[in-house]
Amino acid sequence: MPDMAGIPTSFLLLIERGGPVVPVIIATSILLWTLIIERYWFYIFEYPGILSRTARRWRQRDERTSWYARRIREGLISELSLALRRHLLAIQVLVSILPLLGLLGTVTGMIATFDILNRFGSSDTGALSVGISKALLPTTAGLVTAIAGLYFSNDLQQRSRTQIHQVSDKLH
Repeated sequence: MPDMAGIPTSFLLLIERGGPVVPVIIATSILLWTLIIERYWFYIFEYPGILSRTARRWRQRDERTSWYARRIREGLISELSLALRRHLLAIQVLVSILPLLGLLGTVTGMIATFDILNRFGSSDTGALSVGISKALLPTTAGLVTAIAGLYFSNDLQQRSRTQIHQVSDKLH
């Protein structure tokens, strides 16, 4: 059942139970997936046009064998390579940061658990479960997002390598 802002209550409860690190994990995950989607959009919709314009520029040259022409070809390939690899490093960094944020959530959750044990002893199981939730939820959220992001990060890296090799062949 959604609340007044349209956000499901269970989602808000998950954020509350996960502690202060969960919103950071969610924001990082949103940034990660925005970059991943942007890269796939680029590869599918924008890159084919850029490649055809670049190949047309190369084919329009009268002379393609001199030292100067080879440097121009290398420059065109470098431009395409930069366009293909844009944001890939940021995606890799975000994939690496997410498990660390989950670990930070584990540490803060364990501190909360130990604080509860210190205050109430082991008799208040409800309060103890809150601390354990604050320890486990961020870890799970960070790892699940990182594992999924790792797959797409590797796929995007492979696509960029493949496209760069194809560009070299296309601009012969």
